[in-house]
Amino acid sequence: MAFCRDGIEDVHACVLPDGIGPDGRAAALSRSMLVTWRSRLEDVLYQVYVNGRLAGVTVDTHQRQMVVVAPSSFEAAVRVEVVAVEPREAHIDFAAIIEQPSHLGARVRLAFLRSQHLPPGTTLRIYFDGGTGQIDYDEPLNETPIPIWPCPQDKAGFGMSRFGDGDFGWDAAAAVGFGKGCFGYGQFGLDADAIEWISPLLASGTYRFGVQVVDEAGNASAAVQTGPLAVVTPARPAARLDVASFDAETGRLTLCVSDQS
Repeated sequence: MAFCRDGIEDVHACVLPDGIGPDGRAAALSRSMLVTWRSRLEDVLYQVYVNGRLAGVTVDTHQRQMVVVAPSSFEAAVRVEVVAVEPREAHIDFAAIIEQPSHLGARVRLAFLRSQHLPPGTTLRIYFDGGTGQIDYDEPLNETPIPIWPCPQDKAGFGMSRFGDGDFGWDAAAAVGFGKGCFGYGQFGLDADAIEWISPLLASGTYRFGVQVVDEAGNASAAVQTGPLAVVTPARPAARLDVASFDAETGRLTLCVSDQS
C-alpha cells in the first residue's frame, strides 16, 4: 500500500505554549503543535502532513501522537492529516499525491485554454453576478482587460518565428509544443496551454461567472458561463488562547479564546 486513511480517527491538534504564567496565561505561543489520533491499524507507521507537506513520521507502531512544527500565520486554518504507511515506505514523501488544501480563501480560480487560433491582441473580460444569479455584462470584474498573449514569443503563426523553420503558415518561436500543454486541445503538433485568473476576495455565497474574448477591433465573442460556484469564507484561527480558570474539585478547565494577539 502507498498510504491509508481508513481506520484513523479522532485526529486532534493543539499548539503547545512555551509556558504558563502565575495568572494562568500562556507565556508565549511557539510553533510546536501536538497532534494525537486513534487507530485500529496494526504493524504500520504514521505520517503527519501539515497543509499538504510532510511534517513527521512515527518511529513505533504503537505511537499515536507527535509534536510537529505548525505554520505561524493566523490568516487561514491549518489542515492536519494523519496517514498510515508500511514501515518500509515510512521514508517516502507522499505529498505529491496527498490532496492539497486550497489556499485561495474566499476567492475563485478560473482556468482557460489558450489556443493558438486566438489572434494577437486578444483579451479576456470576466464578469460575475455579485451573488444575485444574473451576470452583469456591463461592468467587468477585472479592472483591466487580460491579454491572451502578454508575451509575443508565446504566439505561433506565420512570421512569428524564424521564417521557414516551422510548418507552412505556422512558425513557432516559444509556443507550447506537442505533449507539453493540455494534450489534445491544440492543433496537430501544437498543444494548447492554460492560463489562470484568481478573483478578488468575495463574501460567502454562490456566484456565477461569465467570460468573453475580445479582439483588437473590439469584437466580443459570445459569453461562456460557469455553473454556480460556492464560496465559503475560511474560519480565522484564534490568535490567542488563555486559561481562564480551573476547578480542581470538578476538573473543569475554562479557556478564553481571542482573535486579538
